[in-house]
Amino acid sequence: MIEHRTTAHTDVLIVGAGPSGLTLGIDLARRGVDALVVERGDGLFPGSRGKGIQPRTLEVFDDLGVLDAVRAAGGAYPVGVIWRNGERAGEHRMFDPVEATEDSPYAEGLMVPQSRTQRILLERLEELGGRVAFGREAVGLDQDEDGVTVRFASGAEVRARYVVAADGGRSAVRRALGIGMTGETVDPSPMLVADVRITGLDRDNWHIFPAGGESGGFMAICPLAGTEDFQVVAGFPEGTAVDLSLDGVREVVAARSHLAPEDLTEVRWASDFRPRAALADRFREGRVLLAGDAAHIHSPAGGQGLNTSVQDAYNLGWKLGAVLRDGVPGSLLSTYEEERRPVATGMLALSTSVHRGETRRGGATRQLGLGYRTSSLTEETRRLPGPVRAGDHAPDGTVDGTRLFDTFRGPHWSLLTTSADTAPEAYGAGVFLIRPDGYVGWAGETADGLEEYARRVGAENAHRIPRRPAPSGCLGPPSE
Repeated sequence: MIEHRTTAHTDVLIVGAGPSGLTLGIDLARRGVDALVVERGDGLFPGSRGKGIQPRTLEVFDDLGVLDAVRAAGGAYPVGVIWRNGERAGEHRMFDPVEATEDSPYAEGLMVPQSRTQRILLERLEELGGRVAFGREAVGLDQDEDGVTVRFASGAEVRARYVVAADGGRSAVRRALGIGMTGETVDPSPMLVADVRITGLDRDNWHIFPAGGESGGFMAICPLAGTEDFQVVAGFPEGTAVDLSLDGVREVVAARSHLAPEDLTEVRWASDFRPRAALADRFREGRVLLAGDAAHIHSPAGGQGLNTSVQDAYNLGWKLGAVLRDGVPGSLLSTYEEERRPVATGMLALSTSVHRGETRRGGATRQLGLGYRTSSLTEETRRLPGPVRAGDHAPDGTVDGTRLFDTFRGPHWSLLTTSADTAPEAYGAGVFLIRPDGYVGWAGETADGLEEYARRVGAENAHRIPRRPAPSGCLGPPSE
């Protein structure tokens, strides 16, 4: 616990207990890295805001050991019902249905209120021996060649070898570093988002009230799976002052739907915002790295913000672990920005396009197609690469009765050797070294050159799949 005017020490200080900060805390805890998560607020974020969990993030949650809890806390996206003049006038599906396959077992996203997702991540962090210190507001920092000292409003300090700013779009750490954000206003019109209790609407549908006529602007009311709440989202003309009180939200709901004001019985959380997209000018300054909303701010359309944030942490966790525990040179951390900044740029463009109605929510929003083919960590040595190339997301599949995701699970590299007889269709024959974050780092027709790559990235003890004699030149004995 941080005491007044004392200096605590840790390997990694994570500022912010949002999705990215908690995910990183979990990943570091399971690697045996001493990490402390600090949060300015007195508790976790209480609302539903980032409620969409995309398939790629479900794969991450599978690896981190929280998938079952996340599934139990949420549910599938409901079918939208379009209302006009108090009558059902049609249906709208947020996403086109996608069938699960052997290589993509989590084909469709889940709807889980952000507060529930964060609670599950916190419980997993604590289960692994990690911790969050609440009520700790970072106000400044100093860094040198050996570490970073972060100062708090209480007068306390924490000294860390590395600091990760995961403290949101208004990141105090990013501002202390003098890192700017470049972006645009996606929509100048303010929006209301609120978690409420409502009677008079079924919980099987996402209720959509289009703009126009006497009803005023657009409004949607969505049942939040796993709770008794609904989420209300409503847009307003530019310059409107949004009233977040119970009476103010009641007035909006009654004006734009067939519901009476008294049908809305409680406002449990409410916020207003203006959708914008912004990207930090850089993701690193010395021993401080930016993750999540501190590095990129999205429109909520398409559900890309929380998911991109979780995957920032997933990319960074194994790299910090390799540097701090496995003796890999600190230059490995330079690949974090190299890999994640282009992804964030692409996801910002996608979420903005979806918000403006230029792009339909589809395959790209699932995030399974993201990869790092051009990364300096990627080596593709085959003359004729198969379906999966080095840098690509590593699909699931079965080899000699072994499910690949079951073997990938855990903080390790995985070595997959396939032949024409054992190759999953998604891979083809070859030798594949799978990174701890589920991407193919190295691929070859044989294992020639693999050992040199493994030494460079700290993958000498990769788990082998399946457990059979390795081709000449492969890594050491398979791990148990």
